[in-house]
Order: sequence, then C-alpha cells, then structure tokens
Amino acid sequence: MKYRVESKDQYQQFYQTSMEDQNKYWEERAQTFTWFKKWDSVQTGNFKDLNVEWFSGGKLNITVNALDRHAENTPDKVAIFWEPNDPKESPIQYTYKELLEKVNQFANVLAGQGIEKGDRICFYMSMVPEFLIGVLATARIGAVHSVVFGGFSAKALAERINDCDAKLVVTNDEAYRGNKIVPLKNITDEALEKCSCVKSVLCLKRTGGNIKMQEGRDHWLNELLDLADKEFQPAEMDAEDPLFILYTSGSTGKPKGLQHTTAGYMLWASETYKNVFQVGDNDIYWCTADIGWITGHSYITYGPLLNGSTQVMFEGIPTFPDAGRFWQIVDKYRVTHFYTAPTAIRALEACDEKFVNEANLSSLKVLGTVGEPINIEAWNWYNEKIGKKNCPIVDTWWQTETGGIMISTLAGVTDVIPCHATLPLPGVCPMLVDNEGNEITSNPAEGNLCIDRPWPGMARTIYGDHERYRQTYFSTYPGKYFTGDGARRDKNGNYRITGRVDDVINVSGHRIGTAEVEDAINEHEAIVESAVIGVPHDIKGESLVAFMIPFHSDSSSQDLLTSVNELITKEIGAIAKLEKAIVVPGLPKTRSGKIMRRILRKVASGELDKLGDTSTLLNPEIVDEIIKAMK
Repeated sequence: MKYRVESKDQYQQFYQTSMEDQNKYWEERAQTFTWFKKWDSVQTGNFKDLNVEWFSGGKLNITVNALDRHAENTPDKVAIFWEPNDPKESPIQYTYKELLEKVNQFANVLAGQGIEKGDRICFYMSMVPEFLIGVLATARIGAVHSVVFGGFSAKALAERINDCDAKLVVTNDEAYRGNKIVPLKNITDEALEKCSCVKSVLCLKRTGGNIKMQEGRDHWLNELLDLADKEFQPAEMDAEDPLFILYTSGSTGKPKGLQHTTAGYMLWASETYKNVFQVGDNDIYWCTADIGWITGHSYITYGPLLNGSTQVMFEGIPTFPDAGRFWQIVDKYRVTHFYTAPTAIRALEACDEKFVNEANLSSLKVLGTVGEPINIEAWNWYNEKIGKKNCPIVDTWWQTETGGIMISTLAGVTDVIPCHATLPLPGVCPMLVDNEGNEITSNPAEGNLCIDRPWPGMARTIYGDHERYRQTYFSTYPGKYFTGDGARRDKNGNYRITGRVDDVINVSGHRIGTAEVEDAINEHEAIVESAVIGVPHDIKGESLVAFMIPFHSDSSSQDLLTSVNELITKEIGAIAKLEKAIVVPGLPKTRSGKIMRRILRKVASGELDKLGDTSTLLNPEIVDEIIKAMK
C-alpha cells in the first residue's frame, strides 16, 4: 500500500517529515484519492482563531473513495461479512460491487424522501447491514449523518434529534441483542413526540415485531429499497462540508454534537487504519464496536472500506449464545485483525476458559484495544490466551473529537509496551503540560495531555455552538487542544494514558458526563442534590457511584438506587445506571459552592489518608459524615 509505514526507521522518517513539512506530507497522501477538483491549499487556520481547514477548495465524495474505486478495480472482493445475532440465522456477505449498488439504492430512497445536500439524518439502529449502508448512502447524497447508539433512551434520542434538527430518522422495528429484544421503533415514536423537525421515518423490518406505523410519516425501508434504482450520482462535496455529527458526553449536562468534515476526516480515517493495523490485501479485519460510537464510524464504516479491506460486521454480543461467540466468529471467518474494547476482554476473561480453549484462533495476526486504558491483567490474558504471545497488540488512544487514532503502536512495526499507547502517529504533536499550562519537556514525565497543532481528522466545531467548542477544548490551555486525559511519558517518549482528569467517566468504553447523570438524579422527587463519581470496576473499568442528599433522612440507599436507576434509564439509557447509591446528609463544597468530587473519590476508594486539607471547605465537618455513611 502506498505510503504505509513498514519499518521502524520509516516511522521515524515519516513522523519527522510530517512535523517539518506538514503540507508536503499530507498533500502526497491526499493525491492517492479520487477528487472531482484539487484543493487550493492543504492546511490553513490555527487553534487560536479556531478556523482550521484542510484541503480548502477541493471537491470530492468520500463514498467514491470507499466504494467506487474498489467496485471498479476489485468488484468481486468481499467488503462485508455480516454475522447475525443468532448463529442459527444465515449470514450475509456483500462484494464491493454489491455494496455500492446497495448504497446507491439507499441514496435513491433518501432522495425520494426529499433529502438534499446538507440535511441531517438520524440513525437509531442495531448492527444490521442496512445501518452501514444507510450511513454511506447519507454521505453519498451529501447529507449529514448523526448516529445515536441504540442503548439510549427516548429522551436522549429526542435531545440529539432536536439539537441537529434532523429531517429524517432511520430505525428498526426492533433489535436483537443477545437473548433480548430492544423496541427501537417504539422508543423512536416516544422520542418523536417532542421532535417537530422530523418529516419522515424509515423503518427496517428486522424481527417482525408488532409496531405502529404512522400514516404519511413512517415507511417500510425494505419495500422502498427493493424498488430503488442501483445507480446514483454522488454529490460533489467541498472538502470542509460536514460529513457527520456525533454526540459525546461532556462535563456539563448537554451532550456535545462534534462535527467532522469530509476531506480531512477521510484522509485521517484511511491513513490511521492503514498504518496502525497493517491489514494486507487478503486479511480479514473485525472491529467489534457499534457504529453508534466513533470507533464504528472510523474503523468499520470508513477506514477499512477506504483501504479496500474485507471485514466482519457483527450484530450480537460476545456472550450469546455463550461466551465463546467472539472466538467462534474469529475461526469461522479466519479473522486476522481483531479490534475490541478492554471491557469485552475483561468480561470474557472472567468466563470459563473452555470457551477460549475450544477455539483455534490460529488465523489471528494483530490484536487491538480501544475505548479506555487497558489494565495489565487484561492485557496479559489477551496476549497469552487470544494472541498466543504471537500477535502484536495495538493499544490505541484517540477520541470522538480526534476522528481517529492519535497515539498507538503500529502493528509489527514499532515496539509493543504492555498498557502503553506508545508513540504518536505521523502528523500528531502531543505534549504534556502542568496545571498552569507550562510544557513539561523532560522525560520521564507525567501531566495533562494536549495536542500542539491541527491534524486532518479533528472535529471542526460543536454543531451550533462554536463558542462551546472553544471553551471545552481550547480555553484551559490557550493555543493547545486539551484532551481531558492525563498521561505519563517514559524516557523514550512512549505515552501511557492514565485516564480522564475532568468530570467525564469511562464506563465500559462509553464516556458519561457526571453532570448529565446528576441532572437526571436531581429530577427524582426524593432527592435534593447529588454528586456522581467513577470508581474502579473489574469488568467495566469504572462504574458510577452517587452520593445523594434525600429530602427525608430515613430514606434507604437501596430503595433509592432502584428508583433512581429507573429514572436514569428513562432519561439517558441503561449504560448510565449507578452501581451504588449512598445517602449522605451533605456534600463537600468549596466556599464558592463547587462540589469537591476529588474528596468523594478518595472516600469511595478508602484513601482516607489522602484527603488533603479539608479545613478550607465550606462545610469540613461533612467529610466525617460521608465516611460514616460509606461504612
């Protein structure tokens, strides 16, 4: 593959060039894609003015590069092996030629619903082929996709639909998820009671469940696709036209709609996939993520297809019908490159070892992790039991905001260090700063992780709120992008991510803002005020614990936990449920009224000798009361 890093020396050479002559480096790589019109400039703008652009003046369509090129050159190569939730159901496969035809049909369906360039389309689906096809069709027609994970509640879905002013929603009747059925259309109907912007709903018949179809608004997607033409002229997009909006939790209650643009994101998803995973022409790649998250955007929907790879797409969960399902799929499709989350690894590590021992796994060449820092026990199990100590593990660090991988080992090229993301990818300029914003140049070091210059895949704004974008990412350390993560750097410059330093908690790889959960808890009729923290969890990485002040001092923690979790599930979704609720008479606050979650984290973890000076609190006596309540 052209411009793929294939040796340690070449990595150093590529990285150095990307730092010294950024425009030349990215121009060479951009020229490998199909453009309707070449760009006028490679990169303009800066972090101070927040006016960053890549390939201004260029015209293209990302799906031409993900589909048409391969449909022409390798039409019969399999693009997607789709594996259903139930192993008894028949799998489906699409060649690049077939996938292009399916995407064209879906694009014609969207056009038939009045969708035009720039319109927003919301997807709320399970991992069926039509999900991937629909997202690509949205890009082909020039509309903007906004995918909402199928685990979110009706209220959370409505909030996201309204924020991006979506004109159309695509969903399933229901979703299979292990042995459960998720009523996606019913949840959508409830959400749409509060969404006047939506003109039509496309519903895929998946389970055949009993649902309501609203006359004039709702249409069966299957029927429309069957009638649609297989030809569609892709829209001509400006390089900086929006491609998608994806919502992520923030440290304030309202989710942030990160807006990614077309050309820079395309280049970043393609280059990072190619260099990190080192997938060959005959390899089979499998990322287990859901398209509802950025991992599914960059490393299912776009990165593999831009590189002409063959990949597996899986509808189900790792433990259905038993805990051997992942490994059975690896063997069935002879998967060579496997990319999953530490949460899944820890969950499967806790299961009977026979499920791994019954699998062959000899096809595997590369393993990857994503979503959160991996702990050493899970890393060792993954390395020994799944990789047989024979597969490099790429421990990838990146974010929704970055669009793609920023720091990672390159499989088989650069050195693997357990639990370390290791080195930045070409084009990424990371730095550690102290709390005052001073750069820490010595090694080894520990500090707050920032990025010092623009890169092609970065989100350009928060949809509809550029000032919030500035405040969230560029105000803490002016002139730098602050990731919100802490990191350590060893004597050789390798990075190890230590986790969030703000009020965002990583539960099973899902970023959950404490403010969003607290807002939901505080709506409970029995609660005066609450504070949510993350505590270490053997499987999830972190779990949510709430300290709650009730109106009545005799309220039971357990009773409140049950009813509060019902409310959280309704307001946000089951992914944000509390592990534990602790009734307290008050919360530790500064004199300006800010809740000191740091103290709550120390109390929850039993580190009472590390509470620091509590005498400056507005109510220092409350700390002893909270310790008593914990016991």
